[in-house]
Amino acid sequence: MNRIIIFLFTVSCYSNVSLAQSILKLYPTNIPNEIPGPDNEARSDDGVVRISNISIPTLLVYLPPKEKANGIAVVVCPGGGYGINAVKHEGTDVAELLSKAGIAAFVLKYRLPSDKTMKDKSIGPLQDAQQAIKIVRQRAKEWNVNPAKIGIAGFSAGGHLASTAGTHFQKPMIDNSENISLRPDFMILLYPVISFQDDIGHIGSRTNLIGPSPSAELIQLYSNELQVTPQTPPAFIVHAGDDKSVKVENSIRFYEALNKNGISSELFIFPKGGHGFGLINPTSPDRWMDRCLDWMKGNGWF
Repeated sequence: MNRIIIFLFTVSCYSNVSLAQSILKLYPTNIPNEIPGPDNEARSDDGVVRISNISIPTLLVYLPPKEKANGIAVVVCPGGGYGINAVKHEGTDVAELLSKAGIAAFVLKYRLPSDKTMKDKSIGPLQDAQQAIKIVRQRAKEWNVNPAKIGIAGFSAGGHLASTAGTHFQKPMIDNSENISLRPDFMILLYPVISFQDDIGHIGSRTNLIGPSPSAELIQLYSNELQVTPQTPPAFIVHAGDDKSVKVENSIRFYEALNKNGISSELFIFPKGGHGFGLINPTSPDRWMDRCLDWMKGNGWF
């Protein structure tokens, strides 16, 4: 009964939920890596909608009309420093716009790292991202999705999660006996946390995910600019040059690593805009989503 009440409360946390077709529990039975306990999920709204203490992950489904669907799907990972999910301006707002463009969108409410709810908090969010990609591929026919056109988008720390999914897919963190590909076909990264290195890394995200005193090996493992290979999917990356929260060097170094490995990607840097602007950078008439859709068309996904 408690989980039913919590699930209904979760539904109310999504401001655009009426525009979505359904909310799915990411794991129908046992949640991997879970330490069972009470669900303390909470919501706040001071102009930015935040969900904290997430221990039951879900997938919010936005499907375009069949006549408009182009076969593309995107799993959307909101940001929040691995401490919250900013579910509206970096989640449901994005999914709504994608669905209007004929793209099936799936907002991932991923678990937030916690030693109280996870046996290994460093892998919990990645497990959820991999499971989301697996579910979309499994149900691709049902959702009018081309299984070769499934991407992942992420904002800030959600961008770290998305880029981790794009660079760590060869090591499944979930049960995948069906051997379904966990590799996203492309990445859309907005002011992403990429690196956990001391010089440019977002230390708050690093501390939340891998602890206050991580080993050098763990820092390198989750510094995704160091994990790029020729098999890494292409990326569309957006950042603002004056971002004081997540240094623009995160995106630059990731782009350089992609380019070095022969992966055709695009990097767009606003001169200004700071951090966390979501869909619209108020300092510029440029709309990054329009550029992103053009990039997707240029790569043949439309």
